Amino acid sequence: MLSAKWVRDNLDAVKESLKKRGLQIDLDRFLSLDSQRRRLTQKFDELKRQQNVYSKKIGKLRQEKRNPQEIIQKMQKISAKIAEFEEEKRKYGEETRNFLLNLPNRLHPEVPGGSENVEVRRWGTPPGFDFSPKDHQKLGETLGVLDFKRAAKMTGSGFVLYKGLGARLERALINFMLDLHISRGYEEVLPPFMTNAAATTGTGQLPKFRDDLYRCEKEDYYLVPTAEVPVTNIYREEILDEEDLPLSYVAYTPCFRREAGTYGKKIQGIIRQHQFNKVELVKFTTPETSYEELEKLTSEAEEVLKRLELSYRVVKLSGQELGFAAAFGYDIEVWVPSQEKFVEISTCSNFEDYQARRASIKFRAKTNKSTHYLHTLNGSGLAIGRTVVAILENFQNRDGHVLIPEVLRSYMQGAKWIEKP
Repeated sequence: MLSAKWVRDNLDAVKESLKKRGLQIDLDRFLSLDSQRRRLTQKFDELKRQQNVYSKKIGKLRQEKRNPQEIIQKMQKISAKIAEFEEEKRKYGEETRNFLLNLPNRLHPEVPGGSENVEVRRWGTPPGFDFSPKDHQKLGETLGVLDFKRAAKMTGSGFVLYKGLGARLERALINFMLDLHISRGYEEVLPPFMTNAAATTGTGQLPKFRDDLYRCEKEDYYLVPTAEVPVTNIYREEILDEEDLPLSYVAYTPCFRREAGTYGKKIQGIIRQHQFNKVELVKFTTPETSYEELEKLTSEAEEVLKRLELSYRVVKLSGQELGFAAAFGYDIEVWVPSQEKFVEISTCSNFEDYQARRASIKFRAKTNKSTHYLHTLNGSGLAIGRTVVAILENFQNRDGHVLIPEVLRSYMQGAKWIEKP
């Protein structure tokens, strides 16, 4: 969340960010709400000061055995006004906060405007086939490792049943990614798969994306849309020591998303599902080092694809493609033969202090012990289902069999091929 003062003092920067995002938001309404909030706060503070003065006078008069009734009547009138102003102050404070909760993060100056992402680099060469390659859904159904019809019978559309080597491939990828990231300095955590409203608000999913979330109404818990939510909230309302930063965590969770927009309905197979698995990378760091840490985090996600020998590219996200809470970010896109294009498999983002303000996560400077909001970062390392898609499609052969990447075979009891039953 952006601070009210920062927005007031940097209106031009806010307008430029909104323009890059292609958004129109009534900032005059914010200025009006905030002005009223500050006016009422000043009035409230002045009344409280007067109340304290009268309270001391009453105490003094009683000590002197004098009648304080006249002062008591004046204080009663002040107390009534305080109650009136307190309610108004609360109302305008709440409206101002709600406005800021729905205002996207300011963009880093290097974020390009519009909707076109900028390619940064590529790795590997997409496979060349001397036959017409099948898409992952046909391959998975033919090989007996993906079952969409039975999953729909259990739940509905937008779900998949993994079977046999398909289930083992999914599990192998989770374990491989966790082991890889742990070996490169990340600490593994296994968080709850549900979070409360405060935690979900802290990372920016609430209130903006309420319709995309699955909610347990009785407890007011939300199924996690990504491990970013519980892991970032590990330190909600805490102050960390600067010498302990950066902190790097890796977590596996299933993820749950309604995909309320119509775009999700147009994509077949497991590219976009209501439930999917993901290994997530999360960092907590100082403002001075956050962009250096973003480059490291992105390279860690890329390393997964390199070891799987999957061709990919990295793009710098444009203003209209960047997430609501992010200040800057990259997409890593893996080659998907059936679509003849690169498809997003990870988004690596720097949120700067946007989430830290919402979740009240600070660090104590080692020099003067002052406290500051830290910076949070995260990225998929990787989305498991889309990695399965890439493996099935890129490593298929003419017979319809799929070669299992060498780094995964030890996780699959030595299996080399996924073959027709």
